[in-house]
Amino acid sequence: MTQQSVEPRTTAEDAGEGTRVPAGRSWLDRYFHITGRGSTVAREVRGGITTFMAMAYILLLNPLILSGKDVAGDTLGQKALITATAFAAALTTLLMGFVGKVPLALAAGLSVSGVLSSQVVPNMTWPQAMGMCVLYGAVIMLLVVTGLREMIMNAIPLALKHGITMGIGLFIALIGFYKAGFVHQGKATPVSLGPAGELTGWPVLLFAGTLLLIFMLQARNVPGAILIGIVTGTVVAAVLNGLGVVAPQQWAGGAPALEGSAVSMPDFSLFGHVEFGGWGQVGAMTVGMIVFTLVLAGFFDAMATIIGVGTEAKLADDKGRMPGLSKALFIDGAGGAIGGVAGGSGQTVFIESATGVGEGARTGLASVVTGLFFAACLFFTPLTAIVPQEVASAALVVIGAMMLMNARHVDWADRATAIPVFLTVVLMPFTYTITTGVAAGVISYTAIKTAQGRAREIGAFMWGLTAVFLVYFALHPIEGWLGVR
Repeated sequence: MTQQSVEPRTTAEDAGEGTRVPAGRSWLDRYFHITGRGSTVAREVRGGITTFMAMAYILLLNPLILSGKDVAGDTLGQKALITATAFAAALTTLLMGFVGKVPLALAAGLSVSGVLSSQVVPNMTWPQAMGMCVLYGAVIMLLVVTGLREMIMNAIPLALKHGITMGIGLFIALIGFYKAGFVHQGKATPVSLGPAGELTGWPVLLFAGTLLLIFMLQARNVPGAILIGIVTGTVVAAVLNGLGVVAPQQWAGGAPALEGSAVSMPDFSLFGHVEFGGWGQVGAMTVGMIVFTLVLAGFFDAMATIIGVGTEAKLADDKGRMPGLSKALFIDGAGGAIGGVAGGSGQTVFIESATGVGEGARTGLASVVTGLFFAACLFFTPLTAIVPQEVASAALVVIGAMMLMNARHVDWADRATAIPVFLTVVLMPFTYTITTGVAAGVISYTAIKTAQGRAREIGAFMWGLTAVFLVYFALHPIEGWLGVR
């Protein structure tokens, strides 16, 4: 950090709480406290662009995850999904920049989208699923306003929080391998390598090559490694398709091709398609568990990401307190509701914001730049049609691997920690439901602590969660006893 001719600002001053600003500085500098945080406009712009480049893959992956059919057999159009994803990311990131004034960017959370596609739409329509996003966003905002977030964060053991993140990572990776055709439902085994126990076809080879390329670039600490891998894989796919090497039917999501102009008007057909009724066939317990799962998927990762990126940007003190933290958490919660209304899944803070911080970003101006780039993408949705599903799926596996890095924070020598984390991690992909993994982790944590004579360490909130999840696992016989089924 370069020396300044003025006195350094305090934490309160960085937050912009009625401080006096030296004369001669631009309104941009005064509003975002650029000089006070030891940054420059050029650094903020560069950081904002870097963050966008690092997370632009979400425009491809979110529509891929949300491509399934709902309970009525309906699907969401790809162009409309891309528009919804770009619009929600642009709006929430701009809010974070102008209101939160911190270098944090938001977009559709892959963990939230994974819950919607695997657990929600098999029981609901897509408009009802987006209604779930609005509800979970409202719950998070309420938690922030009432101050309950601290109580919840303190009640759930840190190891379980890491386990939840790791389990979601494995779940996302499984989706990527399956979407790419790398793994299939086997005939003699539950799953198999390829459709017949071996890999066949250029598209699967392209997936494997793209995956290795991204990992190699990350190992070299290349900024925007995921986006570079996607672009490279897409170019190779276009060449293969142009030469006629790959038959159109071999591509999982259709042959990569650009139809018409690269520029088009955005498709807002999903905007406002939200329903809050018709849940009678699902049941109040299931609705409650879905909302709870979405809160888990979006809230805890956001809290850790905000503090982590804030610390990296030297905005947090030694106790993890950061200027504008409550505003940032509130905007993150609002992102759930905004994403639901837009039709593109709940929004959450992305860890890729750290790439912009690494380029020198320290203020909300970087988020404004990132948000403007997402807004510009609204008019270039046809470009995504040339990205094959196999290439986009490679990025899903990479994201899953990144989420598994939380394993380094787990004390595997402590059975009261290791066993609940293990069950949380493996049951999410093995059962294809995130809720089951969380429930097994909570129940086993309570049971093992009790068996060790350490029941007092559990806490009232965890006992309450244990009771809820016990009902969740016993829901079928309970409904039978009550005559509901």
